[in-house]
Amino acid sequence: MSDLDPLDPLLIAEDWRSHGRSVAIATVIATWGSAPRAAGSHLVVDQDGNFEGSVSGGCVEGAVIAEAQDVILTGQSKMLEFGVADETAWRVGLSCGGTIRVYLERLG
Repeated sequence: MSDLDPLDPLLIAEDWRSHGRSVAIATVIATWGSAPRAAGSHLVVDQDGNFEGSVSGGCVEGAVIAEAQDVILTGQSKMLEFGVADETAWRVGLSCGGTIRVYLERLG
């Protein structure tokens, strides 16, 4: 039996690529203040908008998935930064304030 987690987003990305799907990987590279996911967290997205994993939640995750479509089409990596003031966090669907920086790249 393998020690690898079948729900690991990076393994899912590898599987999707091996089956001919175009894939982008988003990685949290830094956080400041309170953030729902730690640095090193991953979200993988395919050309049809299917996704696995998580880099945040709420509107941030939706924005990353949308940006991933552009990265898949162009092959151009992007650095994304999201910050929400604590007093407005609940209104936009985030339970905590803080800032996250996410690197988005096409696989393969």
